[in-house]
Amino acid sequence: MDGQVDTEGLLIGLAVESWRLCRMFQRSIDTRDIKSAGRQSNQIRYFQRKLEDTLSPLGLRIVDLEGQPYEPGMAATALNAADFGPEDDLFVDQMMEPVVMGADGVRRTGTMMLRK
Repeated sequence: MDGQVDTEGLLIGLAVESWRLCRMFQRSIDTRDIKSAGRQSNQIRYFQRKLEDTLSPLGLRIVDLEGQPYEPGMAATALNAADFGPEDDLFVDQMMEPVVMGADGVRRTGTMMLRK
């Protein structure tokens, strides 16, 4: 090894894992406790904003394609694409990992699940 560290790659990996942790935490919030759920949701939004603010000066941003119509060639791999026919109208149901974009294009592709 030549001693160089891919700091951008490390930051992108940390950003993707942070995004995944936020998603998992958001889904685990107990909405029956309105006061606590609101506080926890605010904490997640604050962390996500801090993550965006950290990536932005480096020209990086996280892209979540959830809910968008699926188009072949999207910067994310559809894990269940083989479950559908070519005539099906598909949408991105769930992002497993987000897309990370840089100033010069895609820095890391995402993974997703599709639905009709």
